[in-house]
Amino acid sequence: METKQESQQDAQTIDRIDVNRIMQAIPHRYPFLLIDRMEDIVLGEEATGIKNVSVNEPFFQGHFPARPVMPGVLLVEAMAQTAATLVVLTLGKDFEGKLVYFMTIEGAKFRRPVEPGDQVRIHVAKERHRSNVWKFRGEARVEGTVVAEATFSAMIMG
Repeated sequence: METKQESQQDAQTIDRIDVNRIMQAIPHRYPFLLIDRMEDIVLGEEATGIKNVSVNEPFFQGHFPARPVMPGVLLVEAMAQTAATLVVLTLGKDFEGKLVYFMTIEGAKFRRPVEPGDQVRIHVAKERHRSNVWKFRGEARVEGTVVAEATFSAMIMG
């Protein structure tokens, strides 16, 4: 994990982390780990998670066999996992593997189905942080088109 100092904003940034580093940060595992890597990380502020959607995803067996569609709630979960990883990277090693619990989900909108073969880019940006509660705005895109969005808050159990 390399960091560089951004001179204008004085914020630490990380260009990219892989799935192994994500699994150090959050306790989620297959089949419920819903991000494959993260990019453009500005600690304490924003990040982009990447989910490569495969036809082999277990949820496609029942949602829906004739026309596989990624469930919208899993897109929101992918946003939350991206945000949780950002929070842990921001707070440091003492918070690795800690549980992060949803508190609210607001304004969730699903604009287009996500199908096998899609790459979902999940951008999350911090709106507020007080104590161990963080609020984020998330947006998921496929090929530049918004497929889902939500605002959510979560509590990290430290």
